[in-house]
Amino acid sequence: MEHGRCDLSLLAGLIDSAHGAGIVPLVRVPDLTARPLSRVLDLGALGVMVPRVETAEQMQEIVAQLKYAPEGRRGVALGVAHDNFQAGPPSYLQDANRDVLVIALLETARAFENLEAIIATPGLDVAWMGHYDLTTSLGIPAQFDHPMFFDCMHRLVAVSRQHGVAPGFLPANAADTVHWVREGFRIISLGSDIGVYQAAMKNFRSAVLEHTAVRGALA
Repeated sequence: MEHGRCDLSLLAGLIDSAHGAGIVPLVRVPDLTARPLSRVLDLGALGVMVPRVETAEQMQEIVAQLKYAPEGRRGVALGVAHDNFQAGPPSYLQDANRDVLVIALLETARAFENLEAIIATPGLDVAWMGHYDLTTSLGIPAQFDHPMFFDCMHRLVAVSRQHGVAPGFLPANAADTVHWVREGFRIISLGSDIGVYQAAMKNFRSAVLEHTAVRGALA
């Protein structure tokens, strides 16, 4: 919902489809100002990624919006999409707090100045590296082999490990994926829907052209 055309109406259908296919639906909301963040949870999402988290105070506010009391102040609406339109017992609220995944997208120099305080926030589950925005913020846009970027990656892993939070990342290829998993990343995004489709079509097209070129030469 941050960079694409997805609104709440489209999101509701996507979440329903994900549940029907046995897929855990995670939603990237536009930003912290898209209040209440819990609206996507009421639609049935099981995790929320919030971009541009830069301070511990922002992180605390995010957790408060996504958790029921006493951990937060998420509004209670039962018998809707998130509980299959069947209001459960009071224990449902505690179960929901346990099951909802809270993901902070850390993608600015300011976020890394406050890294320890952000990741130490109770209720945070995943600290996600926003690599393009971070390198741009650091003045080294898309220089993913720069020492400053490597330092941030290693700091993210170290601080996350210290506080029991899973570090996350979207690697560019399989080799990068293997490398960063070995370095300690625990949540990995394996490409994008468009990227996977484009790569598959290029491979398919290349194989067909190679085969027909050989057949043509033999003919």
